[in-house]
Amino acid sequence: MKLTADYHTHTVYSDGKSTVLENALRAEEIGLSAIAITEHGYSHRCRGIKRKETKKWLNEIEEARSRVSIPVLAGMECNIRGVSGLVDLTPDDYENFDVFLAGIHIFIRYERTSDTKLGWRGWIKHGFHTKPSRAYIDYTTRAYINAIEKNPVDILTHLNYLAFADAVEVAKCCRDHGTYLELNSKKQHLSDEELFAVAQTGVRFVIDSDAHSPSRIGDTKLVEEQLARVEFPLDRIDNIDGRTPSFRFAEYKKHL
Repeated sequence: MKLTADYHTHTVYSDGKSTVLENALRAEEIGLSAIAITEHGYSHRCRGIKRKETKKWLNEIEEARSRVSIPVLAGMECNIRGVSGLVDLTPDDYENFDVFLAGIHIFIRYERTSDTKLGWRGWIKHGFHTKPSRAYIDYTTRAYINAIEKNPVDILTHLNYLAFADAVEVAKCCRDHGTYLELNSKKQHLSDEELFAVAQTGVRFVIDSDAHSPSRIGDTKLVEEQLARVEFPLDRIDNIDGRTPSFRFAEYKKHL
């Protein structure tokens, strides 16, 4: 299995350790056909890119494009900010971005006070190894589904990492709306049983490194270890072995 392109990487503009150019050069060096620079979204209180930095960041992406022979895509890993499905990017932002990722994180500006449970309750339950309630799972599932239904999300990142939802129902929504489910090689986020179950829905996948340093770009080790344990259709992964995904966001922008 060979990764075609890595669509989830970070730089110093969010919580990464590298520059845009360093990420792009590394992707070219290891033979990727494209790389996306996907900073944490504007609502992240301590790890997100700042709106006032966006222009400078975009200029660095343009500079990187001039220095490497592969596409360097501008992306954002948006925060899902509430059960309503609110995320960081709005239609006014779309022209500046090529790839639209979304996931649940902590330390963000939530839409409502009650929405803090999306990240913090899962984080606490994970830390204390306690079972999430059905009400919490339903709440988080609605947040994921509303985000996918209301926004042209290309990739849903690290489903169920510190935010517990009904993975099968979320996967069905991704399938129906053309959103890819990410297999994240930085953090374990779906159990083997969940991965097998979501694969049965027909959803399509991408593998991403979630790299925060150049050395991890293109890294698929954690995912490959899990796939070795799970009966999984590799032909459903659209960024390996020369395959490239058809992203929803790019198609959506054609009709704006």
